[in-house]
Amino acid sequence: MAANNHNVDKVLHPDLSYKIVGICFEVHNELGQFAREKQYADLLEDKLKSQNLKYNRELILGDSGNIIDFLVENKIALELKTKRLVGRSEYRQIQNYLQQSKLDLGLLINFSDKFLRPKRILRTTARAPIRSDS
Repeated sequence: MAANNHNVDKVLHPDLSYKIVGICFEVHNELGQFAREKQYADLLEDKLKSQNLKYNRELILGDSGNIIDFLVENKIALELKTKRLVGRSEYRQIQNYLQQSKLDLGLLINFSDKFLRPKRILRTTARAPIRSDS
């Protein structure tokens, strides 16, 4: 079954993404599920600093006015949420950020969940339509 998926062994930025997710778990464990987004972001920033990770916080993307919560090591967009439910609009939002920034990987973290479930989001690329000659 895995032979059909050529990318099955390719996880983008595995060490960095696992480190970021681990930091997010630490933040969630310390603050619980009822803090404000700014509180999570402030503690996350402290932990990124303590791990000597390079980051930009609230990075404005070009002229779009869109703002990524964190860009870590110029490789991963990190979007924080404190919502009861994360839906399609949040996935579209981070996909838009990935398209604008040309980054390949985003992490969507909803700290309001009782148990943290980080979402890895890959930048999709526009594909030419498949033509049929029939």
